[in-house]
Amino acid sequence: MITLLTLLPMVGGLLVLAFYRSRDLARLFAVIFAVGALAIALLFWHGLAPAHPGMQFEETHAWVPSLGMTYHVGVDGLGVLMLVLSAIVVLMSLAASWANEKQSAVYLALVLFLEAGLFGTFTALNFIHWFIFWELSLIPAFFLVRLWGGKARARAAAQFFLYTMVGSVALLLAFLALFLATSAPGRPGSFDFVELAQLAQSGQLAGALAQNLHWFGGSPDHLAMLLFWAAFLGFAVKTPVVPFHTWLPLTYAEAPSETTMLLTGAMSKMGVYGFLRILLPIFPQQMQRAQTPLLWLAVATIVLPAFAAWVQKDLKRTFAYSSINHLGYCVLGVCVAVKFTGTDAGLAAEKAAALTGVLLQIFSHGLTAAALFWFVALLERRSGGLRGIDDFGGLRTIVPVFSGLMGIAIFASLGLPGLNGFPAEFLIFKGAFPLAAWATSISVLGLLMTAVFLLTVIQKVFSGPVNSRWEAMADLTTSERLALLPVIALMFVLGLYPQLITGMVHGTVMQWVMSLNQGMRF
Repeated sequence: MITLLTLLPMVGGLLVLAFYRSRDLARLFAVIFAVGALAIALLFWHGLAPAHPGMQFEETHAWVPSLGMTYHVGVDGLGVLMLVLSAIVVLMSLAASWANEKQSAVYLALVLFLEAGLFGTFTALNFIHWFIFWELSLIPAFFLVRLWGGKARARAAAQFFLYTMVGSVALLLAFLALFLATSAPGRPGSFDFVELAQLAQSGQLAGALAQNLHWFGGSPDHLAMLLFWAAFLGFAVKTPVVPFHTWLPLTYAEAPSETTMLLTGAMSKMGVYGFLRILLPIFPQQMQRAQTPLLWLAVATIVLPAFAAWVQKDLKRTFAYSSINHLGYCVLGVCVAVKFTGTDAGLAAEKAAALTGVLLQIFSHGLTAAALFWFVALLERRSGGLRGIDDFGGLRTIVPVFSGLMGIAIFASLGLPGLNGFPAEFLIFKGAFPLAAWATSISVLGLLMTAVFLLTVIQKVFSGPVNSRWEAMADLTTSERLALLPVIALMFVLGLYPQLITGMVHGTVMQWVMSLNQGMRF
C-alpha cells in the first residue's frame, strides 16, 4: 500500500500532462488523484495499531545490497500523520488553484509530483531511498516558484534551491560517514534508519566510529558531534531554524500563494520530521551534549521571527515569519526532549507531553498556515494582486463571510482555546517548563508577539473605516465556502478533540521517550 500511495500521484501527474491542452480535464484529474491519495492515507490512519510502537505496513526488498541500499518503507504514528497532512494540504492547494487560470496543466502535474516526493520522504526507512525523495521534492517546488512566482521569482527560487542543497550535501556526507563506520570486512555498512537507531541505543555506533573512522586524529566523540551538526544543518535549513531561515520570507512572498500553501503546510514539516525520525534516534547523546546551543537556536526561532512579523507590511511576509515562529515551538519541544531524566517518571511524562505537542503542532500548523495563504490567494484575486496590510480596511462590513472564516484561521494560529493551535502549544510548553525553564520562559515572549502581530492584521485589514476602493468586493462564492468548510471544521474538531491525533501517536511517542533514556546511558 505504501508503494501504491507513492506511485499514485506520479501516475496522476503524467496523466494530467497528457491532457495539457484541456485545463478543465487536467484540473479534474489532478483533484481525483489527490482525493485518491487522501483516501489511501486515511486507510493507513484507520489501520494503524496505536499500541504497537514499531513500524507498520513495512515493505522490504533487496535493491543494491552490496552498497547497503534496500527498498525499506514503513510508517508509525509520525509517518501516518505526515501522510495525511501532506494529502490534505495538496488537496487544499489544488482547490485554491481551481479558479486560477494562470496555472496550467504543467503546474498541476508539478504539484502531484511534489506530493509523490513528500510521500516517499515520509515512508522511506533507508537513507539512500529517503534521500532520493528528499531531493526529488525540491525539483517541482523550484519550478513552481520559478515559473509562476512574482517579480523576484528567479532570485527566490535560486535562493531556495541553493540553501536546501547546501544542507542536503552536509546531510549526505554525514550518512556516508555512518555507512563507512558500520562497514565490516565482507559486509557493507548500513543506511537503514531503524538499524542505525538500534546501534546508537546499544552504544555500538560509537564503537564503530572509534574503530573504523580516524579522521584527522580526532576522538570518536568529536567525530560523532561533527556528524551530528552536519545532519542538523540539513534539517535546520529545511525547517527552517534561525539563522538558516533567510531563504524563507522571500520564497514564500514570491511564490504563488497556492504554492506557498505547499511550502508551509507540508514541505517545511520535512525538517521537523528529520529531527524526529533521524536526529533523535541516531544522535541522542550528541543532542543531549549540544542541548544548550540547540535551546538557544529554538528560542531565537520562536522570538525573533515574531518581532520580524510585527513590522512587515505585506501579508505573505507576515505569515511567512509567523510560520518560522510556529515551527520554533516544534524545535523547542524536540530540544527539551533530549534532556536526560534518568528514572524520574514525572520528567519522562513531561518529555512525552512535549513530543506529543510537537506532533500536534506539525499537523495544526500545516493546516492553519495553508488555510491562511489560501485566504491571501482569495484576497489577491479580488484586489488585483494587492496584499499589503495597509491596502485594506473595514473588510468585515464588505465581505463578512470571508472576514469571519479568515478570522477563525488567524485565531487558530494565535492559539485560541477551542481551536487546533491551542492543544499543541499548551502541551509543548507544559512539557518544556520542567525540562528547560529558562528557555521556555523566554519563548513565552514569542507567544505574546504572535498575538500582537496577528491582532494587528485583524485590526488593519478587517476593522477600522471602510476603504471605499473595495466597496464592490465580492464575498466568498458558494463553491469557495464549501471548499473551505472542511478545513475550518477540522480546526474546531482538533481544538476540541485533540485525542484524534494524540491517541494515534501515543505508542510512537512513548517509544521515543524510552529509547532516548536508553540511548543516553551509553
